[in-house]
Amino acid sequence: MARYTGPKTKIARKFGEPIFGDDKSFEKKNYPPGQHGNNRRRGKKSEYAIQLMEKQKAKYTYGILERQFRNLFAKANRSKGVTGEVLLQLCESRLDNVVFRMGLSNSRRGARQLVSHRHITVNGELVNIPSYTLKAGDVVGVREKSKSLQSIQDALAGNSAVYEWITWNTEKKEGTFVTVPERVQIPENIKEQLIVELYSK
Repeated sequence: MARYTGPKTKIARKFGEPIFGDDKSFEKKNYPPGQHGNNRRRGKKSEYAIQLMEKQKAKYTYGILERQFRNLFAKANRSKGVTGEVLLQLCESRLDNVVFRMGLSNSRRGARQLVSHRHITVNGELVNIPSYTLKAGDVVGVREKSKSLQSIQDALAGNSAVYEWITWNTEKKEGTFVTVPERVQIPENIKEQLIVELYSK
């Protein structure tokens, strides 16, 4: 299993921010992991180390593996827009991310599971590929048999986030991916320019 399934808090501490969402353990230990905790003297990071950290943070945030991420970057690099912005837009257009943004799951990991376990439809068709790229106007819904799933109901009940590029119909349990979000609309704290510089070396 190549995908990271270990402790989330350890990764969040590594980057110094709760990249997987609210995390009580992170609040208690808001410093890098390691045997010597906060007392260890850490040297100044090189430019490469800072760029690498930013790429790793983006990968962990969206739950994307190295090869997938490199392919996304290549696709963004070929596009006409600003490479870094397009890279984040491609990450946001993934089906598992949109399912998470719609509030059907409390985490991207959970959203990926919903997709791969065939609970999610796109334009009325079952899609079980988490990396499926949505286009503007695509309708994402919960399969009829899965609408009573407790995990989905609990996630929707606790969800209060609203995104301008997504509409949601609670009764039908479906939403529309209205448009690809602009960079200012993406809430993730990722310095995409550093990732571009890293891959451009």
